[in-house]
Amino acid sequence: MTIAHREASFPFSYLGDDKKPIGYSMDICLKLVDAIKKELKLPQLNVNYVLVTGSTRIPAIVEGKADLECGSTTNNAERRKQVAFTIPHFFATAKMIVRTDSGIKNWTDLKGKKVVTSKGTTTVKLLNDRDKVRGLDLKLLEGADHNESFGMVESGAADAFTVDDVLLYGQRANAKDPSKFVVVGDSLSTEPYAIMLRKDDPAFKNLLDREMARLMSDGEVTKLYDKWFRKPVPPKGANLNMPMNFLLRDNIRFPTDKVAD
Repeated sequence: MTIAHREASFPFSYLGDDKKPIGYSMDICLKLVDAIKKELKLPQLNVNYVLVTGSTRIPAIVEGKADLECGSTTNNAERRKQVAFTIPHFFATAKMIVRTDSGIKNWTDLKGKKVVTSKGTTTVKLLNDRDKVRGLDLKLLEGADHNESFGMVESGAADAFTVDDVLLYGQRANAKDPSKFVVVGDSLSTEPYAIMLRKDDPAFKNLLDREMARLMSDGEVTKLYDKWFRKPVPPKGANLNMPMNFLLRDNIRFPTDKVAD
């Protein structure tokens, strides 16, 4: 069993001090692996890990280099043409992070500004759509990953970094001085995060969805959420202190893999 993971999608899937992948999505994936082992009646199931980025994660699943992708990946119609997804374990909204002294409060304040997104993320299209509607004349930049994108705001190379809100809170929590940065902006979209798997394998997906529903009904997902979003986590003891939103609460009560596109 091969799990694809991210390097810096805090606190979902990132490298700990020992360079091993940890995080909320990783914990959920390991529980799914246990369910697979139990279903196949295996005494043990070896787990291998492969590092992916925003642009290599889908090819890793499509080409069979990984069985599960455990990161911060949005389930949307375009991606479902190539891959499948389990029941979502998180719902994010796209916002932006700026320097506290920037004066930027909302999207209309970005007119003519430099805005960075991370390569391979869904926020690129959102920004292009917003740009078209509002005529903001944005100067779009692209970072290789979330760390690089946030670094561009830190250094002043970009005025704002936009991606899902929780990833922005994660970058802020791990910054040298979190007080210098603030997450702002109306929500651009709702992003349902789910574990990604190969398409056209209904038996495999059914097994994973059954286990996800059990993890939700038994309270295990809530416990994992509290562990990663309400308490200090490695490597610096950062605490996102992020209450569970109503979208995830509802999905835990009534688990479904159906999402609004």
